[in-house]
Amino acid sequence: MDKTGYIEITVKGAKGNMPLSPENYDIKEIIEILKSGENLLYPGDKKGRPLISYKMEAGSVKHVLKTSLQYVIGLNAVLGQIALSNNIDFLELPSADALEDIRVMAAKHNYEFIIQTSLPASNHLKIDSNTIFIRNKTLWADAEFYFYGSLVNAGGKREANIHLNTEEYGVLIIQIPKTFLEGYEENLLYKTFGVRVKGKQHIETGEVDKNNLEFLELINYHPIINEDYLDGLIKKATSRWSAIGDKDKWLNDTRGGYNA
Repeated sequence: MDKTGYIEITVKGAKGNMPLSPENYDIKEIIEILKSGENLLYPGDKKGRPLISYKMEAGSVKHVLKTSLQYVIGLNAVLGQIALSNNIDFLELPSADALEDIRVMAAKHNYEFIIQTSLPASNHLKIDSNTIFIRNKTLWADAEFYFYGSLVNAGGKREANIHLNTEEYGVLIIQIPKTFLEGYEENLLYKTFGVRVKGKQHIETGEVDKNNLEFLELINYHPIINEDYLDGLIKKATSRWSAIGDKDKWLNDTRGGYNA
């Protein structure tokens, strides 16, 4: 059995008086579709994701993104649920944003998009200028976060940002005032920092909106273990615990019977 499949995003419309075709389809629109397609297939960390190959076909314009069949099957189920309910609240944020971006393109250019997969009797989702997705914005609340990692890039011509490489979330792009970078005397690159940021968090799933993080504070992070200090704490605790008989019972009583 072939372990690959594909998603097909068909775009129908016109450029002026000319029917839409690969010959008059702008490269900027291709880039937008590629970004949206990747986020539909792999909304999480892109690090280590399977290969996605791409080709464009006529009729009017067909974007074909080939990748692991497992993820194509998953997206097929997602398309069916959205077509049934028109609700995208259940999606991870990058996937929901991808569909919103496609909807905006449809309204802007008067296009019709049809998204389907290579599976037999595939589900399909149509998006045009009249499409309105149900999306509850109140599920996202303002929050502050602390991220730790290596700073691998800083700057920007128009809007400044820093790129923080973290173990848990991969590389995070954090908006930062240019004045902070101008006034920082030391070299920031390839050093480990803690960064306090503000952003949005889903109140039900705890998901962090990684696309809109704003810088609040840079924290020097030097995790040094003081062996003498730890040994002192262990000795102090040992003498106190020696006077307690049934230590498990004592802990349980202290917790009030709460064992989680």
